[in-house]
Amino acid sequence: MRFRLIPVFALMSAALAAVPAQAQDKGSVNPKPLPPLANPSDPNIAAKELFGRKLAPAALAPQAIGFYAKGCVAGAVALPINGSAWQVMRLSRNRNWGHPDLIALLERVAIKVQKTAGWPGLLVGDMSQPRGGPMFTGHASHQIGLDADIWLTPMPNRQLSREEREETSAVMMVRKDRLDIDPSTWTPTHLPVIRAAAQEPQVERIFVNAAIKKALCREAKGDRSWLSKVRPMYGHDYHFHIRMKCPPGSANCEAQTPPADGEGCSTGDLAYWFSDAVLHPKPPPVPPKPKPPLTLANLPSECRQVLQAPDAK
Repeated sequence: MRFRLIPVFALMSAALAAVPAQAQDKGSVNPKPLPPLANPSDPNIAAKELFGRKLAPAALAPQAIGFYAKGCVAGAVALPINGSAWQVMRLSRNRNWGHPDLIALLERVAIKVQKTAGWPGLLVGDMSQPRGGPMFTGHASHQIGLDADIWLTPMPNRQLSREEREETSAVMMVRKDRLDIDPSTWTPTHLPVIRAAAQEPQVERIFVNAAIKKALCREAKGDRSWLSKVRPMYGHDYHFHIRMKCPPGSANCEAQTPPADGEGCSTGDLAYWFSDAVLHPKPPPVPPKPKPPLTLANLPSECRQVLQAPDAK
C-alpha cells in the first residue's frame, strides 16, 4: 500500500487518457441553455427548475439560508476556475459557487495541501449553484453554499483544458469488493490531504467512503482528533466532501448536530457500512414511490427573496 509520490501524478495522466465511465458523470463542452419556464410562478413547480436557471448570484449580503439539503444562499461568490493551488472541474455545471467563507476555506486548504501532501493542488468538483437551492442532478445537499466536493486525484502540474475538465473522471479509491481501499490508487499522500481539511475549525464534517475512513483510521499517527469529523457516507469513492459550519452572520442557517466524540474507528463504528445489506443491497419487493421534488414553498421563506433579487454585478 506504500507508494512513492511519482506514481500519483502518473495516475493522473492515465486518467486523462482513459476515463472509466462509472467514476463520475461527464460534463459538456458546449452546454445548451435551459428553455424558459412557461409559468415560473406555478407553486407546484420544482424548486430545482427555478434555481437551476439562475446563472448569477443574488445581489444580497452573504447568507447561508436553511439546512444543507433544504435551503439557498445569498451573496454567493465563485471560486476562480484557476488558482495557485486548485482548478475547478465540470465548468458546464456552473456549480463553483459558495458562501465567501467557503471560498476562503478552500483556497486555504489547497495551499496547505501543497505543503503537507506535496500535491500541486486540488481538483474541485461541485460546490453550489449561484443561488444554491436544489439541483437537477447529483446532490440532495450542496444547497446553502457550505458544501464542496474535492477529488482524490491530484491536480496536475499544468492547466487542464476545457475538454479535460468536462471529460476526465476522478480515480476510484475503493477496492472492488468494497471492503478496503484499492492499494493501486490510494497512496500515503491522501491522508494529509483529508487531514488538512478536517483540521480546519470551520469544518463541520468530511464525508468519505467507509473504506477510506477505515484506511485513515489505520494510517493516522500522532494527533487523531480530526478523525471524529470524517464520517462514512454512500457514494464518496473518488472524492471527499467538505461541509462547513454555519458561518457568522447567517442567522437563518440551520446547524447540523456536531459529530459524536471519538475517532469513529472501532469495528462497531464501521460495522454497518461493511454489512452485507449495505455492500450487496437487495431490491425491495415493491419499489418505493419517488419522493416529490422540493418546491419553493418547502424551502425557507427567505429563498423567495433570493430568487427574486437582481443579479450581482
